[in-house]
Amino acid sequence: MLHQVLTLFEIKPDFDLEVMKPNQNLSDLTGSIISGVSRVIQEFQPDCVLVHGDTTTTLATSLAAFYNKVDVGHVEAGLRTYDIYSPWPEEINRQCVGKISRFHFAPTLKAKQNLISEGISEDKIFITGNTVIDALQQIHQAVSQDSRQDHFNNKFHFIDENRKLLLVTGHRRENFGKAFENVCHALREIALSKDVQIVYPVHLNPHVQSCVANILNGLANVHLIDPLDYESFVYLIGKSHLIITDSGGIQEEAPALGKPVLVTRDTTERPEAVEAGTAILVGTDRQKIISQINILLEDQSAYSKMAKAKNPYGDGTASQQICNILTTEIF
Repeated sequence: MLHQVLTLFEIKPDFDLEVMKPNQNLSDLTGSIISGVSRVIQEFQPDCVLVHGDTTTTLATSLAAFYNKVDVGHVEAGLRTYDIYSPWPEEINRQCVGKISRFHFAPTLKAKQNLISEGISEDKIFITGNTVIDALQQIHQAVSQDSRQDHFNNKFHFIDENRKLLLVTGHRRENFGKAFENVCHALREIALSKDVQIVYPVHLNPHVQSCVANILNGLANVHLIDPLDYESFVYLIGKSHLIITDSGGIQEEAPALGKPVLVTRDTTERPEAVEAGTAILVGTDRQKIISQINILLEDQSAYSKMAKAKNPYGDGTASQQICNILTTEIF
């Protein structure tokens, strides 16, 4: 899933840890990354290691840098739910990285305030917006070119321009089981009762694949497709009427393109999106999901209020700001 992003942004890695193995658990993955990144650090001798977000890779890489006494810069720092099991394991990943990092690149003022409340010195925190908006703007501009439209129209030939499109993603571990089934049953009811189309790029995790297939297969207006490259996903965001997701990043990306987001989680480390009115937490309650989808399908004023709300996650200059800060602080 990573290689298509590297190709898109013309990035060629100098090192490949080759840590992915079938059915490995988080403990195995964490240990492999720490060992692999440590070897890279010892060979490359960096002045600073940059990590992004809240993944297992982010935590393990930060620990490897710490063990080798190399400074860490955390991009997308300070997001919190303060519930260690939601999102799991991402919330603890973020908090641990916050204790290790020298530089904290916070996307919003609230994220900065979270870090200050945890004892992080204010002079180590920089509000930059989030780099996800930089990437989104760059790719959206590219996919909007007339020369690219035929490619995407052919790739997504099954999309009916006369029907509202609901774009769905789901992969959170804490939702596996009954909660994830509830979400899928809600989508099934919407598909059967409304003149809409649902496009669902299904995550490769077997828990997700089996649940989605069991509940949503066979519906004419539900398109279960393979995971998408980033260009294609940005294209679909632009085509969609609304997004239903448990993803963190999409809570930032979709509002940047004026698309309301229904978040199938009970908590979010991005409360700014909810406060700004660009996202609504619907959790995994079947009836609540159905109700909110119906409101955004039928109430134009409610839809417009969300679609036109200001995105709080930056103006697309985060990457340049981070480079400038590091140049000043390190060199």
